[in-house]
Amino acid sequence: MQKKYEFDYELLDHAGLLSAQDQVLLNEAIQATQTAYAPYSNFKVGAAALLSTGQIVIGSNQESASFPVGICAERTLLNSVGSQYSNATIVSMAISYDPLNKPSTAPISPCGMCRQSLLDYENRYHAPIKIILAGKSGQVMVIPSASHLLPFGFDGSILK
Repeated sequence: MQKKYEFDYELLDHAGLLSAQDQVLLNEAIQATQTAYAPYSNFKVGAAALLSTGQIVIGSNQESASFPVGICAERTLLNSVGSQYSNATIVSMAISYDPLNKPSTAPISPCGMCRQSLLDYENRYHAPIKIILAGKSGQVMVIPSASHLLPFGFDGSILK
């Protein structure tokens, strides 16, 4: 038996086509790249989340000389929200990047670990997270749920 997995998403020519609220969120993610600590990769990533309370929380990647010890912007943000705003859900999250001295004109997608963490957060709160992916300019992808980024993701149901 052959099956197919696919999903719909929006691809916008530029951020000006986003809603005003999503433009603010993306701008916060772009600004969050400036808080990144990326002396080894020179690849700064910023993430911003709009919470159900209306608050915006940011995160950025934080590298370590011992490479596995670093943490991505998305997981920095999720850990902050989970520990400081545990009763809030994330309505949407914007992710952007600044690859020092290189163009930032195409959407960036979360790594596998971050995709799993996003899926865990959606499952924990039973609420989809709209994901907005963009560089500092250029096209923008809008994905209705983080679950689309990780087909067949591990949800822990087998552990029960």
